[in-house]
Amino acid sequence: MSEPRWLTPQEREAWLAVLAVTMHLPSKLDSDLHTHARITLFDYNVMAMLSEADDQALPMSELAIRTNASLSRLSHVVKKLEKLGWMERTQSDVDARVTMAHLTEDGFARLEELAPHHVESVRDLLFDKLENEDVLELARIGRKITRSLAPDHWIFREDSV
Repeated sequence: MSEPRWLTPQEREAWLAVLAVTMHLPSKLDSDLHTHARITLFDYNVMAMLSEADDQALPMSELAIRTNASLSRLSHVVKKLEKLGWMERTQSDVDARVTMAHLTEDGFARLEELAPHHVESVRDLLFDKLENEDVLELARIGRKITRSLAPDHWIFREDSV
């Protein structure tokens, strides 16, 4: 049996930093959105993904990919957002087996109301701490890691938004 490839001190420090960011940043953003608007970060991301899609609509399966959610979890959240009048589900005009998720006009208006606050939170918690070169490096590193973890991720597709 071969020896484990233990992390070097620099790798351990980087790993702990990545772990801390991935644990604390989403939690802070989620708490902020809940306090400000009584929605979760996941709710916001579902609406944001739809807002960037053509006609503000996506097949539920594609929306699940873009939000990294199971169809079950996504259906639960879409049901909640439908009750608020911010989303609706319809049958696809192209394939009757496909359920489409649509952002309603009210949903888009709500997202437009929330976006400035959310972006300011993202700036405060993340980007205001970084220099421009750090942001470029963070994007480069993030793409590299995401390609390794999820090579078919929607952000790498040519037809992505």
